Amino acid sequence: MAEGRAPSRLEGKYIAIIVCWLLGNGCLFSWNSMLTIGDYYAYLFPKYHPARVLTLVYQPFALGTIAILAYHEAKINTRKRNLFGYSLFFISTFLVLVLDLATSGRGGIGTYIGICAISGAFGVADAHVQGGMVGDLSFMSPELVQSFLAGLAASGALTSGLRLITKAIFDNSKDGFRKGAILFFSISTIFELLCLILYALVFPKLPIVKYYRNKAALEGSKTVAADLAAGGVTIETPNDPIPVDRLSIKELLMQNIDYALDIFMIYVLTLSIFPGFLSEDTGSHSLGSWYALVLIAMYNVWDLIGRYVPLLKWVKLESRKGIMVAILLRYLLIPAFYFTAKYGDQGWMIILTSFLGLTNGYLTVCVFTSAPKGYKGPEQNALGNILVFFLLGGIFAGVTLDWLWLIGKGW
Repeated sequence: MAEGRAPSRLEGKYIAIIVCWLLGNGCLFSWNSMLTIGDYYAYLFPKYHPARVLTLVYQPFALGTIAILAYHEAKINTRKRNLFGYSLFFISTFLVLVLDLATSGRGGIGTYIGICAISGAFGVADAHVQGGMVGDLSFMSPELVQSFLAGLAASGALTSGLRLITKAIFDNSKDGFRKGAILFFSISTIFELLCLILYALVFPKLPIVKYYRNKAALEGSKTVAADLAAGGVTIETPNDPIPVDRLSIKELLMQNIDYALDIFMIYVLTLSIFPGFLSEDTGSHSLGSWYALVLIAMYNVWDLIGRYVPLLKWVKLESRKGIMVAILLRYLLIPAFYFTAKYGDQGWMIILTSFLGLTNGYLTVCVFTSAPKGYKGPEQNALGNILVFFLLGGIFAGVTLDWLWLIGKGW
């Protein structure tokens, strides 16, 4: 293949799938690490409800940032956007480590404010990376966006697994909570640096990625120019950044309002139960301090499995009405969780939590892979950003509604 030319065949698909999986992991690994060591923060800040407050701080930053980025997506350099996001993840994760070492693991309002500020920075980074990557992958092969979304869920499953291991290792040692947390964020910092290098140096050079970005550029996309240059491809693009026949953000939203509401409703429900309700409101059981960790791990593992189920064509839901009905039926989980927490035993709670994760992952992939079909590259990028905006909006609404479980608990 001549230097400066885009490849004519789709090569390197499986390597691209692995890289997308790792990049999806990096998008939420830091944040999931912070959520997963919630028991350490609950021990450090017993009066401040860290499991709920940290999520509530994170979300407005994520939602505000994605709103601005989604509105201006046609003019934004995707490469700079994603590199900024992964760099911010790396720096913020490193700062969590520095803050804990500098304060020698002491609690207090100052440390808590510092942790909250870092949580806000994670929100800004998430909006840059998740919107940028989903938008970029929306005009590529559906397997790539599916792999990125599976990576998002895998970060939860991996951090949960790591947390169970560190708890088992350090459970009975002096300062065990803290040692586990430090090990956690050391691993996170190294992993975020790996993702930054992967996106900067490996991803733009993959033939399949160059092929789809070149195709999007020929359809009028301006967001891919820097990435194509990084991959060694030079291309003549029209001077006008948005071709006349490209649908506007508003038109795209009107045509896909059902998909936008789908993704919003999936995450409103999930986040009104996970992780706050599971961390604080499930009572005491024979598993003791392991109980919340086991529930969160089960959710994460089944969320990951759910994101691979749509790869089986015969179980993938593609009907717009079918997806909407499935999402509405899922709201029956609210009374199910309420009564299980009140009257059920831990086995039923573990089954319910697994089902919450499975349906969350499955329906997310069904929406994100079905919505972009039939649009041009620049429109698919815009639609990917719109859906991530509604996803983060759903998370924010869910996290806020999560506080309703505390009514009547004396807080």
